[in-house]
Amino acid sequence: MAKYIFVAGGVMSGIGKGVATASIGRILKSKGFGVTAIKIDPYINVDAGTMNPIEHGEVFVTEDGLECDQDIGNYERFLEENIYTDNYMTTGKVYQTVINRERNLEYNGRCVEVVPDIPNEVIATIKRAGKKVKADFVLIEIGGTVGEYQNMLFLEAARMLKISHPKDVLFILVSYMPVPAIIGEMKTKPTQYAVRTLNSAGIQPDMILARSVLALDEPRKRKLSISSNVLPEDIISAPDVTSIYEVPINFEKENLGNRILKKFGLKARASDLKKWENFVKIIKNSPEPVEIGIVGKYFESGKFTLTDSYISVLEAVKHACFAQHRKPKITWISAEEFEKNPATLKKLKNFDGIIVPGGFGNRGIEGKIKAIGYCRKNKIPFLGLCLGMQLSVIEFARNVCGLKDATSAEFKENSDNMVIDVMEDQKMLLEEKRYGGTMRLGSYSCELKPKTISLKAYGTPEITERHRHRYELNNSYRSILEKKGMVIAGVNPQKDLVEIIEIRDHPFFVATQFHPEFKSRPLNPHPLFKEFIKAAIKK
Repeated sequence: MAKYIFVAGGVMSGIGKGVATASIGRILKSKGFGVTAIKIDPYINVDAGTMNPIEHGEVFVTEDGLECDQDIGNYERFLEENIYTDNYMTTGKVYQTVINRERNLEYNGRCVEVVPDIPNEVIATIKRAGKKVKADFVLIEIGGTVGEYQNMLFLEAARMLKISHPKDVLFILVSYMPVPAIIGEMKTKPTQYAVRTLNSAGIQPDMILARSVLALDEPRKRKLSISSNVLPEDIISAPDVTSIYEVPINFEKENLGNRILKKFGLKARASDLKKWENFVKIIKNSPEPVEIGIVGKYFESGKFTLTDSYISVLEAVKHACFAQHRKPKITWISAEEFEKNPATLKKLKNFDGIIVPGGFGNRGIEGKIKAIGYCRKNKIPFLGLCLGMQLSVIEFARNVCGLKDATSAEFKENSDNMVIDVMEDQKMLLEEKRYGGTMRLGSYSCELKPKTISLKAYGTPEITERHRHRYELNNSYRSILEKKGMVIAGVNPQKDLVEIIEIRDHPFFVATQFHPEFKSRPLNPHPLFKEFIKAAIKK
């Protein structure tokens, strides 16, 4: 039977539960075990597709088309394995499942109650996810912070699973240890209260991962051990690091993996983190930078820059840079800046490469189009992703093909030149206002054309990539675009949809309708990002 490890958070959100969970998974996998990971989000939203990316972060898409939390991306990157639909739960999804079962009389006419039926559905989903991939360990990250009303039912499910499988369940608390500047001392009290709050839900943590700006010292470990009823050796220091990829290495320095195995009465089948350790060495010993600019609109929140909206793009750039032993230096550029003051476009010349990522809505669109045109004219290596491809087509149609009113159906209802239009099978969905989970989602095939940058990058003419969109290049315009120098480099063979465009006589101008960033891995960077970074280095 699989072993279950629940990871909960204490004191505050955003302290790295997802990275901690992914790191534990990487360690256990290195010891010869099969591992999968589950994320539970305490939102009424059925999936993450309708959540604001500035507030919640990037919407990650799985191979089988689920729109989910960005932590699923971390799990895939650290485990180097695909994660599927059953591995993501929200409050809304669980309730929807239970209500549908009740409507289908699957409860045999009995009264359906919040407890135990909601926790039982959570437990059933957890077990199903583990069985699907035959995992030895199932890691379950419970979103939010202990003490919130929103995640109480998920903690109840964890407690109930522990009762039925006492030797197969472990609880880990990831909690924050502040070091107030005015005091100058690391404080354990907030974590003590977090443990007591978890106790009030009927759960005693077996281990504590102590997040802080600094490593935990022995006096703090002893104090926390006494107050929390956790052995000192089970309190693992988790200080801030330059790169999240250092976290598994730091955990192993404190013997985290073997401590977990000991609690389950298991022994390591193997132990191999060498490739990961070498990767971390490359990160630390790659001083020469590559300057990459990302032109977007989902990272400004007041006076703060929040990069979680594009986290997979950010990580894919890092993977590709480290593969070339280069240090990524990434600058976030507001598209709206170019709309207010087009003269600022010249700043793009300072970068080795520019990326325009995905997005929705017309805010900042004209600024992105201006940036794309500048990269095209000035031979700056350029990579467009999803919306970035659609805007590349609009820019080319306007300024090269002479179609001055070229636009997208997403931005304008009527135009003589709708070069980007709604996909045929999406029109009815939009008319009926069926928005949630109805886009073209998940993995689709693509055939690459000969003598293209894309084919050179992939090394094979047949590929599959993940999608999340409603709009596509209007095939009525393919002929005029190609005559003027646009290369249709990749096409979906089933529906003849354009997947990749390139520009001739340019060092690197590639834009994709799909999201290649979702498939990039630390030890296996995505080929398009690798080729993009190579071109940026040459510049």
